[in-house]
Amino acid sequence: MTDRIREKLQLLREEADTAITRAEEAESKNKRLEQELLEATQANEGLTRKVARLEEELDAAESNLKETTEKLQTVDVRAETFERQVTRLEQERDQMEAKADANHHKYLEAQKELEALVAQMESL
Repeated sequence: MTDRIREKLQLLREEADTAITRAEEAESKNKRLEQELLEATQANEGLTRKVARLEEELDAAESNLKETTEKLQTVDVRAETFERQVTRLEQERDQMEAKADANHHKYLEAQKELEALVAQMESL
């Protein structure tokens, strides 16, 4: 009976050793998984901060784009106004040049008539 008890004790010791080994492996695995979880949590927090920063940058860029677009529209309106003014002034210039040419032509004709009249008067 003592041999049976010894065998039984030996089996129990082996089972206990196996259980201890499994428990140690499970504990080691648990620590490794906890470390991986911690690293993943930290990475997630870092990415969350990065997303928040990028969202802020996007908001700023959208605001800047809106402001720039509004300024561009204002500049476009002013440019159109100036273009209309330039066109109007060019038309006025062309009209004045035509009028000046006509007046110059009339002056030359009047001068010729005056010279002819002076020549007629001298011959009298």
